[in-house]
Amino acid sequence: MVYQMPPYGVQAMLKEGHKHLSGLDEAVLKNIDACKQLSAITRTSLGPNGMNKMVINHLDKLFVTNDAATIVNELEVQHPAAKILVLAGKAQQEEIGDGANLTISFAGELLQNAEELIRMGLHPSEIITGYTKAIDKVVQILDELVEEGSAIMDCRNKDEVIKRMKAAVASKQFGQEDILCPLIAEACIQVCPKNPANFNVDNIRVAKLLGGGLHNCTIVRGMVLKGDAVGTIKQVEKAKVAVFAGGIDTSATETKGTVLIHSAEQLENYAKTEEAKVEELIKAVADSGAQVIVSGAAVGEMALHFCERYKLMVLKISSKFELRRFCRTTGAVALLKLGPPNRDDLGYIDSVSVEEIGGVRVTVVRNEEGGNSVATVVLRGSTDSILDDLERAVDDGVNTFKAMCRGSRIVPGAAATEIELARRLKEFSFKEIGLDQYAIAKFAESFEMVPKTLAENAGLNAMEIISSLYAEHAAGNTKVGIDLEEGICKDISTKNIWDLHVTKLFALKYAADAACTVLRVDQIIMAKPAGGPRREQPAGGADED
Repeated sequence: MVYQMPPYGVQAMLKEGHKHLSGLDEAVLKNIDACKQLSAITRTSLGPNGMNKMVINHLDKLFVTNDAATIVNELEVQHPAAKILVLAGKAQQEEIGDGANLTISFAGELLQNAEELIRMGLHPSEIITGYTKAIDKVVQILDELVEEGSAIMDCRNKDEVIKRMKAAVASKQFGQEDILCPLIAEACIQVCPKNPANFNVDNIRVAKLLGGGLHNCTIVRGMVLKGDAVGTIKQVEKAKVAVFAGGIDTSATETKGTVLIHSAEQLENYAKTEEAKVEELIKAVADSGAQVIVSGAAVGEMALHFCERYKLMVLKISSKFELRRFCRTTGAVALLKLGPPNRDDLGYIDSVSVEEIGGVRVTVVRNEEGGNSVATVVLRGSTDSILDDLERAVDDGVNTFKAMCRGSRIVPGAAATEIELARRLKEFSFKEIGLDQYAIAKFAESFEMVPKTLAENAGLNAMEIISSLYAEHAAGNTKVGIDLEEGICKDISTKNIWDLHVTKLFALKYAADAACTVLRVDQIIMAKPAGGPRREQPAGGADED
């Protein structure tokens, strides 16, 4: 008989099959290593010359992009510490819509420097204290670097908007920003409400149509619906619209019943009454003044026949989100059942027409008079992945517009701000006493990651660039950054490269918070995974909101 030793310590407390990691080597340094791996992936995609990543997700969908938010979303990161960085990136993407790459890459750099400090003998608590002091100082310095006079801005001034949007769009589509920025700015200004703080990102729609090129992109004041009109009427101008969410068809009764028919005459009359009822309903809609009917569900054959007779144009919008936006564009109220609409329930449109763009039939709904609250950017490109990347650039531009409606202050871009922060923070660390001064110095050093990465991605000598940047900034030229086209350091106010203060502030704050959260962990305890089949994630993008 074999005598088994009873388990002791943590093994005795936890269920069999658990994992328990503790101490600096097992927990802290392994966590830091996982975060470094993640930031190494996103780092090469930073800036205008960032490289693309080819990601194939669990549904076999291919993504070719340099957008960090999309990359980390599709990677399905498993490691709990790396997930914290992913969450920081997602928070930045949702809050500002740009700067997710800076958040993840900077947090990874902070943790890499923290690892060096730990190996030197500093305790994680001292590093966290130093990092917390450093980020508070960074917030102060950032406020001092803000360009004078940028705090007040007219959100309807196209040049001002383009100036602030250019850097965000160029980081996704370098070389195309001069074509894209005016388009995005115009679309945003069109739908900007009286109080810009209430700007809704959802009011800018993107229609992606294969074929053509970037110079074929246009803006439509209104909506572009993929798909043809249901009937034969393809164009209507200055018309009233009735929207029926429940479809246009003979309505079935709530309760089941049986009809006894004794003769052929009764059968004929029964069919006729159904026909007469549908005609009566369609006629009532036509009499209300509506010339366009929009259905949220199926359109019956008989109903369509009478719509044609009364010269009504019929559109079908299956997505309930699209239907909502259509109601917002036209000012219509979606009615549940087919019936005569009230005058107040009708919407108005300037024109509806079916057009063929690049071999695809689309319905263009224009509403240029008065309070149109939706604008559509029609993007053209040769492949689906190019169109997806263009859409992400537009999305970043629109989100930047929303951010500048909240706070329009700007700081120098092209790594000028980062080098100035690094220089001033280094000086601040010398004034500190105690071990946390080493952590503050390492925090300052981490800022060098931005110019270093920008230079490396553009194929320049990083060490030369950083040293000449430091020399310029020490001489008091705080607006000197990297000109990636010429490969030299120059005053970026001449190139008009500006970053939003709010984007930088949130990115650095989220990165510092994520790094401190990872450093605070000293034990990892994983329970035994539950048995049974794994629950699959629902397929993404089933109904696009």
